[in-house]
Amino acid sequence: MQLKIMPKKKHLSAGGVPLILFLCQMISALDVPLDPKLLHDLVQPPTITQQSPKDYIIDPRENIVIQCEAKGKPPPSFSWTRNGTHFDIDKDPLVTMKPGSGTLVINIMSEGKAETYEGVYQCTARNERGAAVSNNIVVRPSRSPLWTKERLEPIVLQNGQSLVLPCRPPIGLPPAIIFWMDNSFQRLPQSERVSQGLNGDLYFSNVLPEDTREDYICYARFNHTQTIQQKQPISLKVISVDELNDTIAANLSDTEFYGAKSSKERPPTFLTPEGNESHKEELRGNVLSLECIAEGLPTPIIYWIKEDGMLPANRTFYRNFKKTLQITHVSEADSGNYQCIAKNALGAVHHTISVTVKAAPYWIVAPQNLVLSPGENGTLICRANGNPKPRISWLTNGVPIEIALDDPSRKIDGDTIIFSNVQESSSAVYQCNASNKYGYLLANAFVNVLAEPPRILTSANTLYQVIANRPALLDCAFFGSPMPTIEWFKGTKGSALHEDIYVLHDNGTLEIPVAQKDSTGTYTCVARNKLGMAKNEVHLEIKDPTRIIKQPEYAVVQRGSKVSFECRVKHDHTLIPTIMWLKDNGELPNDERFSTDKDHLVVSDVKDDDGGTYTCTANTTLDSASASAVLRVVDVPNPPFDLELTNQLDKSVQLTWTPGDDNNSPITKFIIEYEDAMHDAGLWRHQAEVSGTQTTAQLKLSPYVNYSFRVMAENSIGRSMPSEASEQYLTKAAEPDQNPMAVEGLGTEPDNLVITWKPLNGFQSNGPGLQYKVSWRQKDGDDEWTSVVVANVSKYIVSGTPTFVPYLIKVQALNDVGFAPEPAAVMGHSGEDLPMVAPGNVRVSVVNSTLAEVHWDPVPPKSVRGHLQGYRIYYWKTQSSSKRNRRHIEKKILTFQGTKTHGMLPGLQPYSHYALNVRVVNGKGEGPASTDRGFHTPEGVPSAPSSLKIVNPTLDSLTLEWDPPSHPNGILTEYILQYQPINSTHELGPLVDLKIPANKTRWTLKNLNFSTRYKFYFYAQTSVGPGSQITEEAITTVDEGKKAGIPPPDVGAGKAMASRQVDIATQGWFIGLMCAVALLILILLIVCFIRRNKGGKYPVKEKEDAHADPEIQPMKEDDGTFGEYSDAEDHKPLKKGSRTPSDRTVKKEDSDDSLVDYGEGVNGQFNEDGSFIGQYSGKKEKEPAEGNESSEAPSPVNAMNSFV
Repeated sequence: MQLKIMPKKKHLSAGGVPLILFLCQMISALDVPLDPKLLHDLVQPPTITQQSPKDYIIDPRENIVIQCEAKGKPPPSFSWTRNGTHFDIDKDPLVTMKPGSGTLVINIMSEGKAETYEGVYQCTARNERGAAVSNNIVVRPSRSPLWTKERLEPIVLQNGQSLVLPCRPPIGLPPAIIFWMDNSFQRLPQSERVSQGLNGDLYFSNVLPEDTREDYICYARFNHTQTIQQKQPISLKVISVDELNDTIAANLSDTEFYGAKSSKERPPTFLTPEGNESHKEELRGNVLSLECIAEGLPTPIIYWIKEDGMLPANRTFYRNFKKTLQITHVSEADSGNYQCIAKNALGAVHHTISVTVKAAPYWIVAPQNLVLSPGENGTLICRANGNPKPRISWLTNGVPIEIALDDPSRKIDGDTIIFSNVQESSSAVYQCNASNKYGYLLANAFVNVLAEPPRILTSANTLYQVIANRPALLDCAFFGSPMPTIEWFKGTKGSALHEDIYVLHDNGTLEIPVAQKDSTGTYTCVARNKLGMAKNEVHLEIKDPTRIIKQPEYAVVQRGSKVSFECRVKHDHTLIPTIMWLKDNGELPNDERFSTDKDHLVVSDVKDDDGGTYTCTANTTLDSASASAVLRVVDVPNPPFDLELTNQLDKSVQLTWTPGDDNNSPITKFIIEYEDAMHDAGLWRHQAEVSGTQTTAQLKLSPYVNYSFRVMAENSIGRSMPSEASEQYLTKAAEPDQNPMAVEGLGTEPDNLVITWKPLNGFQSNGPGLQYKVSWRQKDGDDEWTSVVVANVSKYIVSGTPTFVPYLIKVQALNDVGFAPEPAAVMGHSGEDLPMVAPGNVRVSVVNSTLAEVHWDPVPPKSVRGHLQGYRIYYWKTQSSSKRNRRHIEKKILTFQGTKTHGMLPGLQPYSHYALNVRVVNGKGEGPASTDRGFHTPEGVPSAPSSLKIVNPTLDSLTLEWDPPSHPNGILTEYILQYQPINSTHELGPLVDLKIPANKTRWTLKNLNFSTRYKFYFYAQTSVGPGSQITEEAITTVDEGKKAGIPPPDVGAGKAMASRQVDIATQGWFIGLMCAVALLILILLIVCFIRRNKGGKYPVKEKEDAHADPEIQPMKEDDGTFGEYSDAEDHKPLKKGSRTPSDRTVKKEDSDDSLVDYGEGVNGQFNEDGSFIGQYSGKKEKEPAEGNESSEAPSPVNAMNSFV
């Protein structure tokens, strides 16, 4: 049985250790654990832990240190061999060995030479369990020899020839690094034409005159000794053919001449390698470098291909202008034929390099240490490969196994040693050597035979804390020989845990793949082998994960503002999280503008550098959570700069600028403004706009302007500050290219013509001396144009013109340079006068009781003497057909625009007499009025009765009193009364109809039910039909013999409706007393009301005509203005003591007629109650008018209001 020794593992949080890493550590840990107590008791053969490289090149100027470190129990002793024989360090005073180590230190700094100690060294580490040996360490001092002295002749070449400057550096150790420089230690430029080869030579595919110089110097740098050696400078001169002949004749004796190749254009040939084929051998794992350098004119280009295959994509690199092909980490698969192709315009040449990849030995299976218990079996395997295939040889304790002491427990089978029934004496260190002609591999592996009872190396009662839903790894590092078996138990009485839920690792670790809350508890690890048993308890706690429940959000803010990021964390209550904010994965800037609290990061006065990614990280001892958000700082763009004017022409210029920083918001457009320093200094005007991708603009210019330009950039945030102003540019003067606008001709008097226009500004003048040529003539005559030149004004008055005659008018601009283009003529008129003729044939058609239609004949156009604006109708009420009251009335006005010859008069009073006349209107005013025409409106339906009151309620009767309608609109024929009872559930009873004569204002209903509420509907009627109704409710009184609790109606409130009250007495005398008091109060109120309102509102009596109230006198004639019409009856002031009708008074609208074809414009509109508002004359005339309005007796309710 194979024995394994398991190490103690350092505890890590299970949540933070990837399982794969843990397993890799477990599998590779085959040594005895480095537990101090365990190491104190166990023996172990030596193991080499550190040694110098096989090929060890030393610096001869420093002491030689040859490393050899090893471990083992007991600690090993060290010895050395040099060149295959024992190296006795005690005999050489310059050689010492470090204490507790096998490392040699050879002191050559004081005396001695490094070459003396050149050789092959090998270290042996030995204790009672065996001996381990190091590699053969070949120690050689580095060398940096000088160049041999040589005489280098100057080189003269014809232009276009090829050339190779040889370097041939001295052979050093390690090989030197070659480069070419001049006397100033500046590297010589290289290109596809001139380049350095792998051997250090400098190759010219063809030379040019610019290659002429006297200091081509090859340098060799020896890195190990930090020295640089220099070759003698080489002189090169490149000349033309004529210069070449002269040079040959003069200097043939002392000049080397390269003339093998023609200077004419030629196809490529290879300078290196030579011929068509070559061979290259490289070792596995090295870098394969293939080189092809060609000459030719023009300079050839090099291409590479692999025959029967593709170049490896990830390992292929081109160096030296593609003249060198490199393949890294080559393997046997990279063997094959590689072809380089040199090509120019005159042809191509090919070279094939056959590549063979050999291999020094490399491990397939390296031997591993064995720890076995007595009687167990095991194997050591040493398997290597290479090209050619390496030879495997074994040693034991540094001695070839063929001549070592025989051990019956081992058997050699090629690359494998088989052990069976081992004993403690079988312990030893075995060396495996795999070698071929390219190198060797040497590995030490010990066999250690131990007999040990189980030991658990994990600390007792270790507490593991794991985040829920993550793996939990409970350590049980153990040791024993034979290898113990491991079992895990949960709780004190639990059974062994099995792998259906848990994972039991070979190193003793128990894994819970997904730890849950119920995984919390105590776990026991038990280790057993045939020599004994050991156990250990560990504890597991499961914690809630840390989560960010409110993540910071992406923000775009303007520079200078404030931004806040929120980060709310939820965590296990037993863990204390640490909240840390990062910017771009680094610490927050040390700036007081950054402030943090529990959940927020606030950045005040945001600057451009504050943009980036902000990360909130919540860390606990077990886990962490993070969330990030990006902050983008934006602002209006920086102003453009470097404004430049180019292509300056008379009427255009090109403006160029450089955009400023867009501040993280793309520029959408540029706005160009100009200043006219000559006419409007300091005033910047809009010139043009271009897209945000342009930085130039072609600008159109006006003559005689001293331009300066500035540019502003605009993005989604806003507009930048203006740029600095450009240089000034004054354009030449020119004649005006436009004439004044808004030319008009209107007379202010009947005998003049006022010509006006909008003057040109200084920018539009195009030059100095701006004036205007004003021309006019009558439109319908054959007169010549009359012209006058005026200064820079905006008006010219022509006097002595006929009244309202059409004129053609022109206004032309001119300056000192010339005239503007000929202007177009516009038409105007001389002054207007009042119309001379009144409309004739006025006719009136009555449509209904509130609407009439008027027709008239138009006046002759010449009599208008101005612009016809329309016709105006004056109309007024003259008398009423039913009553002869004289009233002060106002004339109403309706204006009909244009040439209309008919119109509608709405809002008339039914059953009334009206008169009207018609006048024509122009811009000067009204013409004479037509003859008055009268008409009569027919009867209409009346308005609602002015008031309705219920008085004197008894057990079975109610008395109704009312006032007639304020607008009877005809002769009243009768009143209609309808009433119905209302029961306690507010349901209506049967409706009763009653006709009452028109001359009545009081009516008593008898035989009613006691203590019953009634609803009344009351309206008047003419021959045309019924009018609007008024409603009221009242209650009959309560029978004294019954306990009703209902008081008599509250007449003082104006509404005969009793409210229910709680009984205050059960005696009949109390109820009777209350009724008497109520009746007395009612009588007093009525008497008071009659005395305060004696005469009523416009009572029908002669006294009013004789003594008219001054509040209703007509407007004075000097108040003549157009105002808003309102009906006289609705808006006359009330006499003293009168009040508005109560809420129960219902008024009917005067007319429902449509306004189609009524007065136009602002001269006619409807009032809120539907009555028509027309234009009325400014005069109020005292004219007799008999209206149909009846005198309105005041109601008791109004009297109550006045009294209160």
